[in-house]
Parts: sequence; structure tokens; C-alpha cells
Amino acid sequence: MTVEMKSDLNGSILDIGGGGEAVIGQIYGGRVTAVDNCQEELDGAPDCCTKLLADAEELPFPDASFDNVTFFYTLMYMTKETQGKAIREGARVLKDGGTMCVWDCSILSAYPDPFVVELDIRTVNQMIRTSYGIVKRDTQSSDSIRRLLEDAGLHIVSLKEEDGQFRFRCRKG
Repeated sequence: MTVEMKSDLNGSILDIGGGGEAVIGQIYGGRVTAVDNCQEELDGAPDCCTKLLADAEELPFPDASFDNVTFFYTLMYMTKETQGKAIREGARVLKDGGTMCVWDCSILSAYPDPFVVELDIRTVNQMIRTSYGIVKRDTQSSDSIRRLLEDAGLHIVSLKEEDGQFRFRCRKG
């Protein structure tokens, strides 16, 4: 699956789950604060942005700290309960009028066999090939994520779906 990444976010960006490939950090550079709950993921990420060890369920930032919040193939690693908490925390630190973007995939089954998605991520300057895989009992869909976004008080601006992948763009306020 090819994911086209445009640099269409203005202002500061909090990238939740931004370790690993640091895709959002590679696109937006110094405007990004990438948080991850795994130090090894942060250590392995390119040095393209600010990196911080933090729990998405309890972010160490004041209310309305960021112009944008992103989840790039991050929610798939969380239980449904954790997804809701992380989205609410992301909405809390998002400024009024700010944008939240979520890229992820529908998962019908990830247990006992793992679920794996292979991606070719096309940015303005490069192509990043990666795969994300999990084993968990929770399922997810664009509908389940939409409910969590709306429950957090966000307004869905757009939803794009293709081949089991989805991208939400939401506005706060």
C-alpha cells in the first residue's frame, strides 16, 4: 500500500507514537515534538525533531499547547480503552481551531495470528518503506475511530479510505 504524505500542516505538531521511523518528524522537522512510550523506539528514530518519552494517556503538556496533533499508525498498538484516552489527551493539548490527523488501518483480526500492514510512504523528498505489525484481541475500523474522535469533541473535516487504510482530518472547536 502506498501512502502519500503532503506537508500540509502549519504550526507546531505533537506526533503521538512518533518513534520508530518518525515519519511526521521527517516531513516537518523541528516543528514536531514526537512522543512515544518506548525509549527504544525514540532512540531508533532519526534525529529530525524533538523526541520525548511520554504516555499518550497522560501527556506532559498544558491544555492547548499545539496547533496540530498526529497519530501515524499508532492507534493500532493500543487497546480500545487506551485509544479513547489517547485521543482525548490529544484533543486536550490541541489549540482551539487546531487540526488532528489520524492515519491507520482497519483490523478485523490480529489474534492469534499477527496483523501486518506493509507501507510505501511517499513524502515530498523521499520514499520510506516500512511495516507495522501487532498481536491483540481488539479490532478497529474507521467507524470505531470516528466515534472516539467525535466523543473527544472533534469535528471530522475529512475521511479518506482505501484498501483498508484510512486518514481522518479533524478540527477542534
